[in-house]
Amino acid sequence: MKIVILAGGTGTRLFPLSRSCYPKQFLEIAGQPSLLSQTITRFRGIAKDSDIIITTNEQYYFHVKDELQRLNATDINVITESEGRNTAPAIALAMTYAVDALGADASEVMLVSPSDHIIKPVDKFAALVEEAMPIAAGGNIVTLGVRPTKPETEYGYIEATDEAIGCGKKVAAFREKPDAETARKYLEAGNYFWNSGILIFSIGTMQKEMESLASDIFALAKDGYREAKARFTKMPNISIDYAIAEKSDKMAVALMDGIEWRDIGSFDAIFNLLKGDDGNAIYGDVKSADCHNTMMLGGKRLIVGMGLENIMVVDTPDALLVTQRGESSKVKDIVKELTAEERRETNENLTMYRPWGNYTVLIDGDGYKVKRIVVNPGARLSLQMHYHRSEHWTVISGTGKVTLDDKEIIFRENESTFIPIGTRHRLENPGKIPLAVIEVQCGKYLGEDDIVRFDDDYDRK
Repeated sequence: MKIVILAGGTGTRLFPLSRSCYPKQFLEIAGQPSLLSQTITRFRGIAKDSDIIITTNEQYYFHVKDELQRLNATDINVITESEGRNTAPAIALAMTYAVDALGADASEVMLVSPSDHIIKPVDKFAALVEEAMPIAAGGNIVTLGVRPTKPETEYGYIEATDEAIGCGKKVAAFREKPDAETARKYLEAGNYFWNSGILIFSIGTMQKEMESLASDIFALAKDGYREAKARFTKMPNISIDYAIAEKSDKMAVALMDGIEWRDIGSFDAIFNLLKGDDGNAIYGDVKSADCHNTMMLGGKRLIVGMGLENIMVVDTPDALLVTQRGESSKVKDIVKELTAEERRETNENLTMYRPWGNYTVLIDGDGYKVKRIVVNPGARLSLQMHYHRSEHWTVISGTGKVTLDDKEIIFRENESTFIPIGTRHRLENPGKIPLAVIEVQCGKYLGEDDIVRFDDDYDRK
């Protein structure tokens, strides 16, 4: 069995926690392991590491590799998409990789899962997957459904027939996210289930369905992984639901009864995850008084909430979200507006992660910028130069090695060095502990694109 974890989404409904540079699958919500780490751990109990494939956007590749390193799961396969084209092309690409690189054949069963779910207990989930595999091996595409507990309007629904297929039932239809009245009717009917987005199928079955129902995707992927990856930007931007599930007559649903399932796709989902006995969801340096049905997620500064009801407050160092509870689905619309205005906040955090470590912008003013740079042990930045700025580095912890044109300098805590405009330079951590440096930039232009790279361990341009 092959497992495919889809980890390329941006999670705009969780702004400002989630940004395009660091989307929701990497978030460590309320001090828990990231959603991606939880997903990886869940499937490591079902398949060998070498049978797991993570698909992600090229810009998230090193985030994924860092997660795998921390989990000691470096045998897990990672493939990248040159740009986001939705779930149907991602699945097609993963299938070609499984066949070409992992030796899978048409009969092998594959499970595809998003990376932003919480599912407990894992052993019951694994048992359900085991039960569903024969249905998939028999030529069906199994989707895992969740019995609804309320008239939810944020999930798509699966309408099931009475026809049994193994542990599941034949699917009658897929339904879009309903309005409140329709959701109530679904709940009362008893044969409508939330669509988890988790699919189980044989590779041969999905290939045949793509050839018949999504011929444009099939044509671009049929010549193997190398060609499919090269042609990926030509793929249509379409979900697997629209491309295959809603058209196929091979769909079956197996229910996750007795299994807790949460799709962490909105702040309302986070509220339900964190809600305490007092009916509020509080995390961080927060003081509340007489608050009801309210969520306050704090960052580094103190938040005080008094007399609030049905309110959400999400604080980050550079953006603050305040809205009514139940309105979180509209966050993505605000993100679209901010993106159109080219606001930095939609794409970047004050802390930005890089393959070698991270940096945090401490102060940003006219003609100057101050950063705290952390370089992981054994890692180094690219050999580079800047046309418009000089830099001054001071070590606050660890030991650094600096390349300045043809010279190499070792500098330690409280020691500093100056990099003039136009000087080739590189910062490296030769030590065993993280290197932390304060960088002061001065110049008329301080954009991150003022970098000319001459050599880079990570093949960035």
